[in-house]
Amino acid sequence: MADIIFPNLGITIQNLNRVAFSIGTFDIYWYAVFVVTGILAGVFFGAYFAPKKTGQNHEIYFDFALWVIPSAIVGGRLFFLMFSPWPEGAGIGHLFNIRAGGIAIFGVIIAALATAIIFCWRKKISFFNFADTAVVGLIIGHVIGRFGNFTNREAFGGFAPDTAPFAMQLRMQPEPTVLSTGNVTQQMWDNQVFHNGIAYIQVHPVFFYEAAINLALFVFLNLYRKHKKFNGELIAMYFLSYGITRFFLETMRTDQLHIGGTGIAIAHLLSASLIGVGGFILARGYINYFKNRKSAA
Repeated sequence: MADIIFPNLGITIQNLNRVAFSIGTFDIYWYAVFVVTGILAGVFFGAYFAPKKTGQNHEIYFDFALWVIPSAIVGGRLFFLMFSPWPEGAGIGHLFNIRAGGIAIFGVIIAALATAIIFCWRKKISFFNFADTAVVGLIIGHVIGRFGNFTNREAFGGFAPDTAPFAMQLRMQPEPTVLSTGNVTQQMWDNQVFHNGIAYIQVHPVFFYEAAINLALFVFLNLYRKHKKFNGELIAMYFLSYGITRFFLETMRTDQLHIGGTGIAIAHLLSASLIGVGGFILARGYINYFKNRKSAA
């Protein structure tokens, strides 16, 4: 029995268990495996690969990793809990139950930035030069972590028509594989597809769209690094591009985190903020860069 089908890609995934392995009675979820793998990859690229490529001392970035890993996890978890309802009957242990999901990328970004600002102030180094180097670690960690959403069957979009090349079908019977059936819209229910009498909803894999775009950005920034015009250019490019990407992809998601009962997605507001900050840094940096070139000519 297939759990997930990509009909236009000819891909069928059987028996996708959320639990990767168990230590005694303690289950380790695939979500946690992808998050940890993303962190390790982020440390490697942000604290070793990128500084080596730019001739910097990579040890300072390993020091930063010790600061940012716990703060990012805590920030991502607290952000998620602030804007999502607690499960019925959940106790204080729910605060720490991140093995199965519940880390918001915007919380990670905010915590990582705040930690980087404090770290650079303490070490008396340029924040923007530091951020230009460390940002590649953030991006690749984000890419890998998104596949935890795939194993959790979450962060998907609305109904995808048959013409959508990456349409993803999620099994709903006999045991629903979608974690939160409240995220299933009426349009999805009305357009269920059946395989061997089993019902599936057909949706956009928004988590995959976001991961693919960020992977392309990761490659671009690494190639562009040697051509950067000013400190802060790369982190600003990330702000601008991810802000635009997330703003539009958020409109597709069925599990948006809202501000109270306003119906306003917090991701839309923060995406717009990233676009504004990134655009401002780039505009100011390029104006100064070309002004200095003109003066030197």
